[in-house]
Amino acid sequence: MTTTLTLDKAGRVVLPKPVRDEMQLRAGDSLELESSEDRIVLRPRRGGTGLHKKQGIWVFSTGEPISADATDKVLRDIRNERELRFLGNLAPRAARRKKRR
Repeated sequence: MTTTLTLDKAGRVVLPKPVRDEMQLRAGDSLELESSEDRIVLRPRRGGTGLHKKQGIWVFSTGEPISADATDKVLRDIRNERELRFLGNLAPRAARRKKRR
């Protein structure tokens, strides 16, 4: 896509909606700016948390594969905790965090 953008008095530009949608950019997202001679390049900063949107779905990426055993264990732990909470044997996670502080 090629288009002309205009700076406002504060030096801001608005990225066209089709570009924001294609790049999955939302209010508050960070962009990295690179400038050289007569060129400005903006890139989304996505490497900080490991979470990013891929085709509208949040995806967690660590840069290395997570074993099936590790994910199975986490799922088992979450399900066990949910069952105990449902049966009244375990306080909700937020309440347990408050007690620890």
